[in-house]
Amino acid sequence: MRIAYQGVIGAYSEAAALRFNDSADLMPCPAFEDVFKAVDDGKATHGILPIENTIGGTIHRNYALLLDHGLPIVAEITLPIVHHLIVNEGTSLEQVQRVYSHPQGLAQCEGFLRRLAGVEIVATYDTAGSAKMIKEESMTDSAAIASDRAARHFGLEILQSGIQDYADNMTRFLFVSKDATPLGPPDKTTIVFTVSNEAGALFKALSVFALRDIALTKLESRPIPDRPFEYLFYADLNANREDLRCARALMHLAEFAPSLKTLGSYPSWKDA
Repeated sequence: MRIAYQGVIGAYSEAAALRFNDSADLMPCPAFEDVFKAVDDGKATHGILPIENTIGGTIHRNYALLLDHGLPIVAEITLPIVHHLIVNEGTSLEQVQRVYSHPQGLAQCEGFLRRLAGVEIVATYDTAGSAKMIKEESMTDSAAIASDRAARHFGLEILQSGIQDYADNMTRFLFVSKDATPLGPPDKTTIVFTVSNEAGALFKALSVFALRDIALTKLESRPIPDRPFEYLFYADLNANREDLRCARALMHLAEFAPSLKTLGSYPSWKDA
């Protein structure tokens, strides 16, 4: 199993991949698009993507990429996220003039950052990549928000630990593959659909699941780029699409949804 992930060593995506399979061969990629390309080109068997965080919300870009590339979701995992303020050895908090991190990392530490008067907040492509940058460029007036693994790997010092706004900070990751075989018994399905622009259309769409006692664990609308003020609806269902009740619900939805696509049926993550 070779898993492509966005970032460098010490990235949270790397930690999630290792939590899922600690013997997997890992392939770092510069951007989320490169993760999909690695799987598309056969350089990796699977890709892992953060999809939502309990503080920062949804990573919308990855929902768009799931739809664009058509790689099925085959598994998920959740990872507790603990952020640290990381500096070169000897740098004090008073010396820090800039803090670098991925936009999600910055959003998850907004309260802490607000208390740093006069400090510039700079968004980068990766949490661990920010730690790598301040190390390689010997920045003594800058800090990164990243993992403890990133600090250890790049030989940096943790100035403050657990700086995220809430202790229960979790990120959900999805695994994609060209092989649609789920990595375990599937009990969850992700779909994307549209509804007609008429009264009660969304109610009718959701009723096909309520009538069959299928719970929705997520529902989110996203704008359709080339159709102003029209929306895609992404939904997570607590059911395997092959189950009779789920199959019938999807067939029912397809009768009046202008478009409907299943992005994957896969095992939900259960912490040991």
